[in-house]
Amino acid sequence: MSDLMLKYFREKQQKVQTENVYNTQCPFCSMQCKMQLIEEKVISRKHYKSIGKDNPTSNGRLCVKGMHAHQHALHPERIKQPLMKVNGQFQEVSWKKALEVIKEKFTHIKKTYGPNALSVYGSASITNEEAYVLGKFARVALQTKYIDYNGRLCMASAATGANMTFGMDRGFTNTIEEIKHTRVIILAGTNIAACQPTMMPYLEQAKNNGAYIIAIDPRETNTTKLADIHVKIKPGTDIDFANGMLKVLVENDMIDTSFIHTKTHNYDNLQRYLSTLSLEEIATKTGVPLSDIIQIAKIFGSEPTGMIFTARGIEQQINGTDTVRTFLNLLLITGKIGKKYCGYGAITGQGNGQGAREHGQKTDQLPGYRSIENKSDRQYISKVWGIEESDLPRKGVSAYEMFKKINQNEIKSMLIMCSNPIVSNPNANFVKKALSKLSFLVVADLFLSETAQLADIVLPSTSYLEDEGTMTNVEGRVMLREANFPIQGNAKHDWQIICEIARVLKKEKYFPYTSAEEIFEELRIASRGGKADYSGITYERMKKEKGVRWPCPSTQSNETTILFKEKFAHGDGKARIFVNELHPNLSKPALSTTYPLYLTTGRVMSHYLTGEQTRRSSSLRAREVEAYMEIHPETAKLYHIRPNSLVRVESRYGSIIVRSRIVSTIRKDTLFIPFHWDEKQNVNKLIDDTLDPYCQMPGFKLTVVTISCMDR
Repeated sequence: MSDLMLKYFREKQQKVQTENVYNTQCPFCSMQCKMQLIEEKVISRKHYKSIGKDNPTSNGRLCVKGMHAHQHALHPERIKQPLMKVNGQFQEVSWKKALEVIKEKFTHIKKTYGPNALSVYGSASITNEEAYVLGKFARVALQTKYIDYNGRLCMASAATGANMTFGMDRGFTNTIEEIKHTRVIILAGTNIAACQPTMMPYLEQAKNNGAYIIAIDPRETNTTKLADIHVKIKPGTDIDFANGMLKVLVENDMIDTSFIHTKTHNYDNLQRYLSTLSLEEIATKTGVPLSDIIQIAKIFGSEPTGMIFTARGIEQQINGTDTVRTFLNLLLITGKIGKKYCGYGAITGQGNGQGAREHGQKTDQLPGYRSIENKSDRQYISKVWGIEESDLPRKGVSAYEMFKKINQNEIKSMLIMCSNPIVSNPNANFVKKALSKLSFLVVADLFLSETAQLADIVLPSTSYLEDEGTMTNVEGRVMLREANFPIQGNAKHDWQIICEIARVLKKEKYFPYTSAEEIFEELRIASRGGKADYSGITYERMKKEKGVRWPCPSTQSNETTILFKEKFAHGDGKARIFVNELHPNLSKPALSTTYPLYLTTGRVMSHYLTGEQTRRSSSLRAREVEAYMEIHPETAKLYHIRPNSLVRVESRYGSIIVRSRIVSTIRKDTLFIPFHWDEKQNVNKLIDDTLDPYCQMPGFKLTVVTISCMDR
């Protein structure tokens, strides 16, 4: 190093007056990578950078979102004081004033229309403690049955499918470390390279160790590039492809007969159903060559170990639950479940998508993955909460269905926490219209999102840097997120906001918490004996062991690394094989002369969910400044669309204008638009609002549209 450079670095070091290090976790995907924010103060300016911190799941890796997450947390547009709308304009008010108005409005609405006129819309990005307290708040403080959360739009069909098949849903049935040792991997509708980038090294290690990787996706992505076979499937036909694989396995006797007979139900019905199917017809319907179907099935059947991973591509369908269960059949009939290097992984999307669905935000659920309709579950939780079982509401409706209840004037008020449903829901124009009809809307968030702009009161929340609590990552590992960055302005933690509202509603005795750890101690008790049993997990243990995988029923017991070793979680210990014949496909959108193209949606690496956070990061926004439409060159030529043209994309629900990207990596009959942009380019305006009958998942991944070039 030259003398000049040494002098420069010495001078720079001398100018550094302070350096603070803040431990935290990335706020974005379900890998929940540990990280540190380094704050350097040079003269009067502060400089920040994020670095990865070693942990068992991502081994110190960070993706581009994690590296720049602090930019949104420190953004000047952060809400730092409660806002109240006066004559159509927001004005800053004190917490005391905001809480007084909330008390007055909630009390009046409840007295006039009953408790079910109030509702709560939660999030899969908040901590386990906050998810738990929010579910308790809805049912104890508001006494309403109407609570659900945005995870309904993301992981619901995978969770429901796993519960119906195995009797339990924990995302991964095995550890993430096992991926690199398995022999065959099916990636069904998942673009891990864009959505969970720090997971990719596990797949790369598996490939280097000789694993055969099959990727199912109508688009070529950085994930499919890693695969040995890329199945460029026609959108919406994944269940047919899986049935084709099942038929090949059964007819070639590539099944584990002993496992089937001792650990499953309903194989004979599946065998009869498969005998009625034609592989040639499946090949035609899916657009996958028959030879590929046969080859993939035989590879999966012949290898001693294998894993299947699913994500939104197959799950965000109106038959997503049935599709997941059909893929799970592949594991059951080959015996590739409940043992090392074999199993299922639902690639959870949101940061706490796993934990947030376990402890009471879902309308039909109580903490510990208990059922709100089950008598013994209701009695247990009522005792923990200190209420009468008869006072505990029954189940309400799913997230999107709540907006229908608003439109029908049954729900009059809503508290929305850490979510932006105007952008994230299907038929987004309808959702905005419904929210506009509310008598009173309260939103707790970091920013004035599209949804918050409709609110009567907006409450400032703390960010991932400031809000300590636990998150449950993609492999079911409960992790303690440290957060000791100074709170911005007069923001409060989400759990504090809930407790403050409960206090003014005179329900404070049920919400006496002074720390996140106090809430977790109650959550431990509430989850005890449930399927998602956290009772053996403590803050001290999470610090010592760097996270603990549930179920963990006592502080002396080990974490559970492999589920279903001895038996499945159904009462008789057996898994349920699914037969599609008994539950035929719902009517999906079909191509027509009016709408001649398929549209599918998804993520890009540099953005997250509705973009409220990542679009406020200058480094991330610079990578993708606007939405776009991927279109095949031949399709573009047919519609007279040039590169970077403005294109109107229209379905029967609405239209948006986006810029074209002509790529050869997508099917000729299919378009792709990411969903991270605001109302003007919100692709969810085009999405059908038909829901999966089991889990009420919207069909984001299959819409039929028409296009027209605007640059003429």
